[in-house]
Amino acid sequence: MKEKLGIQNIVIVGMILVVAFSRLMIHIPNFSPIAAMGLFGAAYFSKKYLAFVIPFMGLFLSNLFLNNVIYAQYFDRFMLFGPSDLYVYGAFAIVILLGFGLLKKVNLVNVIGASLVASIVFFLITNFSSFIALPVYPKNIGGLISAYVAGIPFFKYTILGDLVFVGVLFGGFALIRNTYFSKSIA
Repeated sequence: MKEKLGIQNIVIVGMILVVAFSRLMIHIPNFSPIAAMGLFGAAYFSKKYLAFVIPFMGLFLSNLFLNNVIYAQYFDRFMLFGPSDLYVYGAFAIVILLGFGLLKKVNLVNVIGASLVASIVFFLITNFSSFIALPVYPKNIGGLISAYVAGIPFFKYTILGDLVFVGVLFGGFALIRNTYFSKSIA
């Protein structure tokens, strides 16, 4: 049983890292696996610290590559953290915490609901960070509203990406678990 749990954790880690590095492929803006990684880790790691460590590691490593290879032309130095990463990582932590609460029982309704809530949380926090960080937005209620309005065209891709990637992770894991592992260890 312990050996199966170890193998199952390896599968979970592998799946999270694979989707984290899918961010390196050309894709529609905001169509990403970020929220799905957090929700998946929260739902399936029995050791809750791993639900933070592994998804954060995937996010950090993929960000490191994106910032210093793909987007290197936009920065004049090596970027360990990007300008808005504090907000992104904060939103990511909140998504994981939401996953602990919303995904105590993994089923289709809970996964879709958690994905939609995660999309909204991510939208609210990251667009707030744009308001704070970008000089284009005046630092008043009008500027805040403008920052959120500017994000609306991308929000549909956030929702779509979250739903697709939770489908890939949760659906793929259910298929693997039901094919290779006893249902009793999930």
